[in-house]
Amino acid sequence: MQPILLYDTTLRDGTQGEKINFSAQDKLRIVRKLDDLGIHYIEGGWPGANDKDREFFESARSLKFKNSKLTAFGATRRHGSTVKNDKSLNGIVACGAPAAAIFGKTWDLHVQKILKVTLKENLDIIRESVEYLKSHGLEVLYDAEHFFDGYKENKEYALSTLRAALAGGADVLVLCDTNGGTLTHEVESMIKEVRSALGGSVRLGIHTHNDANLAVANAIAAVRAGAVIVQGTINGYGERCGNADLCSIIPVLKLKMGIPCISNKNLKKLRAVSLFVSETANLTPIDTRPFVGKSAFAHKAGVHVNAIMKEPRAYEHIAPELVGNRRRVLVSEMAGKSNIEYKAKELGILLDENGIDSSGIVSEIKRMEKEGYQFDVADGSFKIMVEKLAHQFKPLFELESFRVTIEKNRDHPCRSHAIIKLSIKGEVEEITAAEGVGPVSALDNALRKALTHVYADVLDPVHLVDFKVRVLDGREGTAARVRVLIETRDAESIWTTMGVSEDIIEASWQALADSFQYKLSKISQKKK
Repeated sequence: MQPILLYDTTLRDGTQGEKINFSAQDKLRIVRKLDDLGIHYIEGGWPGANDKDREFFESARSLKFKNSKLTAFGATRRHGSTVKNDKSLNGIVACGAPAAAIFGKTWDLHVQKILKVTLKENLDIIRESVEYLKSHGLEVLYDAEHFFDGYKENKEYALSTLRAALAGGADVLVLCDTNGGTLTHEVESMIKEVRSALGGSVRLGIHTHNDANLAVANAIAAVRAGAVIVQGTINGYGERCGNADLCSIIPVLKLKMGIPCISNKNLKKLRAVSLFVSETANLTPIDTRPFVGKSAFAHKAGVHVNAIMKEPRAYEHIAPELVGNRRRVLVSEMAGKSNIEYKAKELGILLDENGIDSSGIVSEIKRMEKEGYQFDVADGSFKIMVEKLAHQFKPLFELESFRVTIEKNRDHPCRSHAIIKLSIKGEVEEITAAEGVGPVSALDNALRKALTHVYADVLDPVHLVDFKVRVLDGREGTAARVRVLIETRDAESIWTTMGVSEDIIEASWQALADSFQYKLSKISQKKK
């Protein structure tokens, strides 16, 4: 079967999503990951539009790509300008990228009411712009903006814009569902009609947005209809509701449809790349993201767990390891013995010793969840709890005491200070102080400072990424019991811990301490 080429636009279209902003150095780090993953085209940005993207392309000149072709983005020439004087086109030519993607108007509504030029002039703009880039030796992908909307309203004109791009020498015509509202069956039928009208030898690409929650489905439908290049972003980042998510498209093409796009070896890197991009974007990963999310292969019902212990594919559509993910079994008051036994084996905890077995753990979980604990969302705390029940917990530090003070004066916001006294490995006693933007931040900083003297290299990449407080019963007002969840990550993984108390600082300390105990115990086990 004909291979599909993957085109990543995380660094350009992805940055149009809310709260996403990559520096030039961030982009360079992501480019290396995408090249290593095996992406065929990486769109680096718009060098003719801003200084940051020009800086990125200048720095990227020194990169040696193994798999990818760096691509510069831009627009067709401006109305009233010439191609030789156009800033956008000349920015592309000057940046040094071997390929270019430029967008032009396909929908007559945009031509006449937004761009305010004649339909004929728009065709000239498209042809001349593509022709100019081709004359400088670039591979040119023409992005037909709003293609599907334009095709619905004026089929002949939409096709004429594609023919203008071909007349200029375009290598690929990318059909864009810019508003993200086209339905899947429409995408497939329209692309078949386009291929018939333009000839089967024309190379088509697809660019879809997720406004109707159909971006991935529409991209797959386009491939079925004959598209050979699929554009998308890692994690589906992008404007409004986002772009087609390559983290879903890639395994669907490779594993579900048997279409070559990346190697089996590189496919196993997919989750790691997803996490890397979310970390660089400073966005919390979505647990329920298909294929690469933390919950993508999580099982909670006892019946399900009992089945996957015998035959994993009974409740899993693919093996999680194929995309670099892993199976997770959740535990809660609904858990059966199968859940506990599977989880204990996964965590390396020996049951049926010291008077504890799976039934005993289930009973303890039910008791603790009545108090407000929720172990299905806190693997880190679950591991520590079971180790304590089985008398297998070996704390790598113990709290002697801490004191937190909050200072507020009329002209400045609150400032928090924490003093902490720890016993580390039962030998070293540390007393440290630190400030923070709040009491939990101050405690985190003081704890990290105390532990760094012994575990410096281990803790450098560890940082808190999410902090949640849930009031469990509001009837007691400010004296209500609360549950604190802390999500922590390092370069390789993410883990969650929790604490429950009537005192929010006490609950926060429980979750914080568990987080560091969990990380340090993993390092200690690796060294054995």
